[in-house]
Amino acid sequence: MIEITMPRLSDTMEEGAIAIWHKQPGDRVEVGDLLVEIETDKATMEYEAYEAGTLSEHLVPEGKLVSIGVPIALLDDGKPSAAPAPAATPATPADAPAAAPATEAPPASPAPAAAPATASAPSVADGNAAGGGERLFASPLVRKLARENHLDLSQVRGTGPGGRIIRSDTDALLAPATAPGADSAAPSATAVAPSTAAAATSSDSGDRRASEAVPLSNMRRVIARRLGESARTIPHFFVTAAADAENLVQLRTELNAQLVQAGRPKVSINDLLIRASALALREHPEVNASYIDDASGEMLVHHRVNIGVAVASGNGLVVPVIEDADQKTVSQLGTEAKHLVSLANAKKLTAGQMSGGTFTISNLGMFGVEQFTAIINPPEGAILAVGGTAREAVVVGDEIVARHRMRYTLSADHRIIDGAVAAQFLQTLTRLIENPWTIIA
Repeated sequence: MIEITMPRLSDTMEEGAIAIWHKQPGDRVEVGDLLVEIETDKATMEYEAYEAGTLSEHLVPEGKLVSIGVPIALLDDGKPSAAPAPAATPATPADAPAAAPATEAPPASPAPAAAPATASAPSVADGNAAGGGERLFASPLVRKLARENHLDLSQVRGTGPGGRIIRSDTDALLAPATAPGADSAAPSATAVAPSTAAAATSSDSGDRRASEAVPLSNMRRVIARRLGESARTIPHFFVTAAADAENLVQLRTELNAQLVQAGRPKVSINDLLIRASALALREHPEVNASYIDDASGEMLVHHRVNIGVAVASGNGLVVPVIEDADQKTVSQLGTEAKHLVSLANAKKLTAGQMSGGTFTISNLGMFGVEQFTAIINPPEGAILAVGGTAREAVVVGDEIVARHRMRYTLSADHRIIDGAVAAQFLQTLTRLIENPWTIIA
């Protein structure tokens, strides 16, 4: 018998959630078969079998979050077990007896979660199969809500990636279950109750906030932890600059007209900014660096320019990386960026596509944001926050004319980057934006 354990699928992964089991107990498993999809801190990734045999048991149900190294399944390879120890080892919540009630024995805290996990027979409670046996795909949160509220998901049309049922698709089903005194349309900004104590306080005060406790996804929990640690431990400082982007906008318009005639994909302002930032980093390698730690007395200056592009996908914030961005044309950058964004939205990014970054660009200009600051994505030393490009009244010579302007803010790690270095980097970036022919030359 072989124990299949929760693998480490990314450099920052500490725990993972089972998204979908593709093999069921009793199924034959060959080497290379898709065994399970695992939701990590960055994306949902496919995990293939490395051993052949018959899948004997799921030790962790879909939607359950466990740490790296915890057994998640047993695979019968036909060989006798060397010792009975493995049979006793997987004392995970998934092994709780089916007959045990959910309220039994508080000493084992995972026990309440084990009862619904073990009782996988009712198709409606699982939210994974319709009454007739047709498989439905739902997020771990939806499956949890379906179990707790006895929801029938067979008639729900999923609007998530690949037709997956997401939280907003269940609003109509959850509305009747809402308590009479509670407002079913709770504002999203107050959707998360921080603790049971806070919920009790809300109840005592008449629940004036109409709050609802919504479990965080595994990705959101890791984002919260990593960015919280970045904000607490890295001494950020911020430098903002503005550029006359009139020539950049005109160049992009002319370039796209020629690309369309040639049957090639268009490029975006962001593609041009990626190229410009890569060239600026090549001129200022001290910005393309990482702080190691206080004890080493060293920092890493990266000789490759690998730019991460922050993507607000429907599954959370992810940062796929374009390697050697300074050596690629704007068209190549645009094609690669579009491909990575499509993978991010489909939750198909690999760990390799999200690691190795040396600098990150976060662009909120498409949402009408003029200017903002971003938190550094460790272990990088800086991140560029880009606002929108808008026409403004500016003085050109002795005249006031309307021209496109763009603002951007560099967040830098003050342990390795000084203010003058950050200012010089932005000065170079501004020069490139205002003379965009040098970007594509």
